Amino acid sequence: MISKKQFRKEIDIIIANAIREDVGDGDYSSLACISEDAQGKARLLVKQDGLIAGVEFARQVFEYVDPGLEMEIQIKDGSRVSKGDICFFVSGNSQSILKAERLVLNAMQRMSAITTKTNEYVKKVEGTKAKILDTRKTTPGIRALEKWAVSIGGGENHRFGLYDMIMLKDNHIDFCGGVGKAIAKTKAYLKDQKLSLKMIVEARNLSEIEQILEAGGVYRILIDNFNYEDTRKAVELINGSCLTESSGGITLETVRKYAECGVDYISSGALTHSVHNLDLSLKAV
Repeated sequence: MISKKQFRKEIDIIIANAIREDVGDGDYSSLACISEDAQGKARLLVKQDGLIAGVEFARQVFEYVDPGLEMEIQIKDGSRVSKGDICFFVSGNSQSILKAERLVLNAMQRMSAITTKTNEYVKKVEGTKAKILDTRKTTPGIRALEKWAVSIGGGENHRFGLYDMIMLKDNHIDFCGGVGKAIAKTKAYLKDQKLSLKMIVEARNLSEIEQILEAGGVYRILIDNFNYEDTRKAVELINGSCLTESSGGITLETVRKYAECGVDYISSGALTHSVHNLDLSLKAV
């Protein structure tokens, strides 16, 4: 996983690029009709029930746009909200509030949707040892925001990118010529490059589980697209020799049954690629 310092850098990049994209060489709508020294206040209004996320991100956006803007936070990230709730007030230069408005709303609406969905999955597996993971199936350019939202919802972050963990999937295995060969070559590469990255290997059937176990040195086995019965058999075969992760089309309706098979983790791309934004608005007071 990436460090907190790296993560903060990713957030800074997202904010700078989003403001560049949206504002360009000026917010001419505001410049045209609002005086430069006008002061105002706005509230973040919740228009749909769910879990809120992105309040801290909003604070960072306001700080970036204008350090003189002040927030009064009423509801913190991860809290359950209802239609009509006010998450925060922001006050200061009116032009600055308007310049930050769209980025704050776009981010918070998506983050809140992801947090809400993640929490539904987390609650479904309560009482089992399974933890909910996200994937790399994120929106290009804002992965850090979406993974942040997953963590607010009680899920855990999988690898951030291709550089912070080894993950040998079906195409790697097929291109290399087999799972055993792929693991052996990866071990040699990590040793040669003096890298200490953890290795996850995908298994498509019980035979590949056995081959992975024989090769050894794997941090976690990805039990991909298995039915419940074969998932239980896979967990029995692995028998604690490494961690286990179920994946592949797992839904809110099926996640509990996979958790009850005894896996350590369950990953779902749907946490980030299949959500409907939570309805929020920023309104002048």
